[in-house]
Amino acid sequence: MKSTLPFTGSHLRTYDTIFQHPVSHNLNWHEVLAMFRHLGQVVEEPNGHLKVTRNGQTLMLHPPHTKDVSETSQVMSLRHFLEKSEAAAPAPDGMEAHWLLVIDHQDARIYHSEIHGAIPQKITPHEPEARMRQAKDAKDFTRGKAKPDPDSFFKPVASVLAGGGQILIFGTGTGTSSEMEQFVAWFKLHHPDEAKRIIGTLVVDEHHLTEDQLLAKARDFYAKAASETKGKE
Repeated sequence: MKSTLPFTGSHLRTYDTIFQHPVSHNLNWHEVLAMFRHLGQVVEEPNGHLKVTRNGQTLMLHPPHTKDVSETSQVMSLRHFLEKSEAAAPAPDGMEAHWLLVIDHQDARIYHSEIHGAIPQKITPHEPEARMRQAKDAKDFTRGKAKPDPDSFFKPVASVLAGGGQILIFGTGTGTSSEMEQFVAWFKLHHPDEAKRIIGTLVVDEHHLTEDQLLAKARDFYAKAASETKGKE
């Protein structure tokens, strides 16, 4: 199975090992855990087990007593979870997708719904060295000044957002220090039609807000936008 996410390096090797035939018995536990942290959310339970959540699917991981995940049944469990959680969960029936993108220099979290409990798809800049090269179209962002290449980060984000529905973006900072503003500029340049779906952008202090608080802000924003649109009809 080929992943649709931007895997590279050790994450890609781990992913491919999970789907290897015959089943591998040399799957490093710490590399598996690192891959799942890259993919979604990993929460340690009181009993020491780890709950992995990705695109609405949940998997309970039981840390092995050795450095490797060696049991065939364990490897197959990882494989089935990755298969089931590959596609993002659809919006509820009858509702247009309300996307929320929370983006900074460290990662992008993409929610396919702003409803309480929505699970984000997480994307990190997978080629930091590539982003430090001067972009061919850097003048579009910094008027000729050297600027990291945005494609290695922004392309997979745009790919997840494709398909329809309104997009709300949260970010930190302003101007050239804002990854949100840089993404919006890149999105308008490379995907002008898709960029029309952006309903708003908002600077937030995401490091001091819980996930529920971020989603609540998104719900308030969408509710206000819907009320204003209805008032104009």
